[in-house]
Amino acid sequence: MRPDEVFFKIEKQFKDYGSRARQLHKEGRKIIGYVCSFVPLEMIAASGAIPFRVRGSIQEPITLGDTLLETIVCPYYRSCFDLSIKGRYEFLSGLVIPHACDSMVRSYSVWSYSLPYSYFHFVNVPTVCEESSFEFFEEELKNFKKSLERFTGKSIQDEDLSKAIQLYNKNRDKIRALYELRKNDPPLISGTELTMALTAGSGLPIDESNEWFDQVIAAVKGRGGSPLSKGPRILIDGACIDHIELVKLVEELGGNVVADTICNGARDSFPKTEESKDPIQALSRRYLDKLNCPKTYRANKAGTFEGDIANRFGDIGTYAREFRVEGAILYVYKYCDPFGFEVPARKAYYQSIQVPMLHLEDTYSAGNLGQLRTRIQAFLEMISR
Repeated sequence: MRPDEVFFKIEKQFKDYGSRARQLHKEGRKIIGYVCSFVPLEMIAASGAIPFRVRGSIQEPITLGDTLLETIVCPYYRSCFDLSIKGRYEFLSGLVIPHACDSMVRSYSVWSYSLPYSYFHFVNVPTVCEESSFEFFEEELKNFKKSLERFTGKSIQDEDLSKAIQLYNKNRDKIRALYELRKNDPPLISGTELTMALTAGSGLPIDESNEWFDQVIAAVKGRGGSPLSKGPRILIDGACIDHIELVKLVEELGGNVVADTICNGARDSFPKTEESKDPIQALSRRYLDKLNCPKTYRANKAGTFEGDIANRFGDIGTYAREFRVEGAILYVYKYCDPFGFEVPARKAYYQSIQVPMLHLEDTYSAGNLGQLRTRIQAFLEMISR
């Protein structure tokens, strides 16, 4: 397939998100939605069902969702719920929600009462990384396994889990390979293209997602140059960003988005599951300890504020050095308490590693793009001097 055909396909899959899952549903496959990186996708795949990441839309006003959820709930999460209530994801067979932020935990019952899916499951993910937490989470994963077995009618063997773990590790390797293409100056793949590719991949079965990423990697290498000009190298930090508008805006203003620490990007895609361990134990370690989300409490073993922020946000510094970042944008949704409470500490960390940072608070709406444009333009001009 020619590079231009692949990039056309990327945009089409991004805009028609869910089209492949809808087709597979018509063929009799079970599609299980999820709304957060803490859902163990390997378990769903091992059951024979297909995991599907539920998205929101900054282009569509939240209407029906606000009749059932409080408006002080995170706007991204409300948008996901709003689209589900409106029937956007009618092809789903079920939905899994983990214990992540309070919005997810407290609204689980609203999702299960309001939507017609035949399967719902709540994964109780501990908020502390202690040895007892891993033991607890292993039992939770066993309960999740049993619920999937009842729903699908298929017994999940260790061999099934090991195979799924290998497939998802390959997927993470391919995502890592895509990020490697951003190290060039200018990067060989734009942030907009990468965001569309990753988002589209989260709506495909894992084997098709792996093939999809192979095509994208080959297309980027095959076009022989970058679609961008040289500009300030920017890292995006924050929660889940499932739209392209922020990244596209940065690139339109002359910046190059070369790295990120977001839920559906490097932060949660790079960590792999150990293949040599017992599958349940390995999944417990990967999802509880390796995903560096602010909802998880990690004890301050350093004993100082400086040591604590270095421990909590060290992945930011690692990516900033690896991708030669010149500035960062911390993009936080209004009412997102886990990230909101961390803003002062994150600012202090960026100062400690001498990376200029712009903090943006947004309401997950296309209507705010004008205000964001002004602030991003001023930030890029400042770091370009």
